[in-house]
Amino acid sequence: MFSKRIKIKDLLQSEAENQAVTVMGWVRSFRNNQFIALNDGSTNNNVQVVAELGKFDEQLLKRITPSASLKVTGLVIPSLGKGQKIEIKAEAIEVLGDSDPETYPLQLKNRPSLEYLREIAHLRFRTNTFGAVFRIRHTLAFAIHKFFNDKGFVYLHTPIITASDAEGAGEMFRVTTLPLENLPKNEDGSINFKEDFFGRSSNLTVSGQLEGELAATALGEIYTFGPTFRAENSNTPRHLAEFWMIEPEMAFYDLEDNMNLAEEFIKFLIRYTMEHNREDLLFLAQRLADEEKQLPQDKRSELGLMEKLDFVLNNAFERITYTEAIDILLQSPAYKKKKFQYPVEWGIDMQSEHERYLVEKHFKKPVIVTNYPAKIKAFYMRQNDDGKTVAAMDILAPGIGEIVGGSQREERLDRLEQRMKEMNVPSGELWWYLDTRRFGSVPHSGFGLGFERMVQFVTGMSNIRDAIPFPRTPKSVEF
Repeated sequence: MFSKRIKIKDLLQSEAENQAVTVMGWVRSFRNNQFIALNDGSTNNNVQVVAELGKFDEQLLKRITPSASLKVTGLVIPSLGKGQKIEIKAEAIEVLGDSDPETYPLQLKNRPSLEYLREIAHLRFRTNTFGAVFRIRHTLAFAIHKFFNDKGFVYLHTPIITASDAEGAGEMFRVTTLPLENLPKNEDGSINFKEDFFGRSSNLTVSGQLEGELAATALGEIYTFGPTFRAENSNTPRHLAEFWMIEPEMAFYDLEDNMNLAEEFIKFLIRYTMEHNREDLLFLAQRLADEEKQLPQDKRSELGLMEKLDFVLNNAFERITYTEAIDILLQSPAYKKKKFQYPVEWGIDMQSEHERYLVEKHFKKPVIVTNYPAKIKAFYMRQNDDGKTVAAMDILAPGIGEIVGGSQREERLDRLEQRMKEMNVPSGELWWYLDTRRFGSVPHSGFGLGFERMVQFVTGMSNIRDAIPFPRTPKSVEF
């Protein structure tokens, strides 16, 4: 029954006039008791189904309501309507699933806000905006695997449950089977994790990097692509508690090799999406342009979505050191006029407003910042000869700030152990990580790309909660 259907996207691209076809989808609208706009999610474009007056039972027609699902068989004919080449003259219409128009929360006459759509995330896929966003998300995910596979990288599945804190930040979700109402305690009052499922304290991963390094020092080049978790109480348009990360790790790569790969990777993802989802991107570009018309002139983007993506593709990323970045900020009109909310001085962890100034106002293109102060970076980053900085690199993108964070990893055992001691990272618990420096250590590098931030950048969505199907944020775990 269902295998004979043709997807609406394929039908609209075909030369199927005067052919009998079967389509299935959801009703977007039903006009004059005759014209049905049908959509199956393969494209934002609907196919018009013509239900000839007097041909179908009145009770059947009453069931053709917004979001009701239909099976339609009919003849493809040239369309006389504007904006469409073909339509289907229905021979048979079957309602597969009814939709009560009185209670269905998505009505064409009301354009719901993105905030409202997050409250009904189970239905927002049915809007044109989120149909486009999630088709693009799929394309980006596929492009990630294609990029690394074509380069000979090995796809590695790193653990979701782990006993280590790769970032050393401590903002982790605890995993336990202990009875919370009666936790076993040690004599000093601390929790006795020996009775827990894993026999020790464990948590959801914040990064697959450390495990990725283990594989890279044997397989050469690997990448991970999976969910990661941060228990940060951040209610911002840039943060999620559950998000996906792409983390390649490469043996025999220094910091420059790492930057080159990351820039090539980002450009590949954008180019692939522009080639395969142009229709969706053009829709989102128009949506963004309409949205920005409501903003004051000084708050509007200088480039539209398509122009921004083209600009990233056609320009080499600017490369500067952290020290140079701080100097630019200190000399900026924004700093001199006290327009920055956060202070600027050497040693700070740059805030989004600083990153966006560098990208959007000063260089007006993506920027790679290197050689950050060691004090604000993780223990595993390679220490530079100046004794103050590490071989780190962040890629800053227009609209969202940091999109990639990476570094050359510290391959020297003595320097790594000393750094861990300084930062109170327990070397005993990471004995397996240190073994890679004991047995055939090599210069190696890697980076992490937040997948939702990439989706957000490519789609032009202003809030990261609209770049993932079911966002997990503080006090929100619905659906």
